[in-house]
Amino acid sequence: MPAKIRLQRHGRKRYAYYHIVIADSRAPRDGRFIERIGSYNPNTNPATIDLDFDKALNWLNKGAQPTDTVRAILSYKGVLYMKHLLGGVAKGSFSEEEAETRFKAWVADKETKIQAKKDRLSKEDTDAKTARLEAEAKINAERAQAIAKKNAELAAEAEAAVATEEVAEEAPEADATAEGENAAE
Repeated sequence: MPAKIRLQRHGRKRYAYYHIVIADSRAPRDGRFIERIGSYNPNTNPATIDLDFDKALNWLNKGAQPTDTVRAILSYKGVLYMKHLLGGVAKGSFSEEEAETRFKAWVADKETKIQAKKDRLSKEDTDAKTARLEAEAKINAERAQAIAKKNAELAAEAEAAVATEEVAEEAPEADATAEGENAAE
């Protein structure tokens, strides 16, 4: 029975997540499987990978063949590197302790790279958010200035209208008093 380590699709349309499974190569993609060893969610940034390291290494040593995507996942998590190191131990190139120290150094380096990416993404997110807020504040200030200018123009027009009405009201009164004075003479 040729065993494969492959992905089994789950989730809704355009928002898939995957189970990492050991299955017979003849079984359908989402069909029967032997064992589930993890999950993979590509919808997050960086992608969320939950993998049982020991089971994956055990199945690789038994001869299970990973698909291309699963090979990339196993490489990302260090399973393939550990298999390589264990092969070197089996050949006698170096000791088990040396393999363990090399693997721990690799894991530490990998964690710093992942953390750097997360920090960079969060910094870019906060920078973008700050830029959007500044642009919005600038637009709001321009709108407020335009509204104030328009209100000032309307107030000036209203004052002018009131002044012309007062002049118009005073003019008939002045004409009436002038007529009254002229008539009295």
